Amino acid sequence: MSGQMAAKIEEIAQRVADAEGLELVEVEVKGGGNQRFVRISIDKPEGVTHGDCETVSHQVGTILDVEDVVPGGRYTLEVSSPGLERKLLKPQDYQRFQGKKANLTLREAVNGRRNWDGTLAGLEDGQVLIETAPGETLRFPFDQVQKANLKFEW
Repeated sequence: MSGQMAAKIEEIAQRVADAEGLELVEVEVKGGGNQRFVRISIDKPEGVTHGDCETVSHQVGTILDVEDVVPGGRYTLEVSSPGLERKLLKPQDYQRFQGKKANLTLREAVNGRRNWDGTLAGLEDGQVLIETAPGETLRFPFDQVQKANLKFEW
């Protein structure tokens, strides 16, 4: 049930984000019963405002309630920006943030390591490119990346 519910919430959030000219980054649904927590992460090139979050929260919340998507209607809804260290979830994220510092965690070790830091060098033929040292670029199949996020440098 929760898989279907999460898919429905994501579909609604996508519709609202598209209508508002926003990118839907991620939808997370956690917990169950009275403790259900829905987190929606949105973004746009110039950065997300508090108003964007309020609009999406209001619209998504209204649709969830009207369509009775969450059984019992008891849930906490949070809408936010992905932040400075945003997750890289889609293949196009690796193109979009090319040249930015990132941290990758692989499903299986390569050269004895699962964690790699470096500068994103894009995506080619389904492979994530990351420059780990000047002139040294490694390639990892996109589906081998367990998680990845941008790294903010002070």
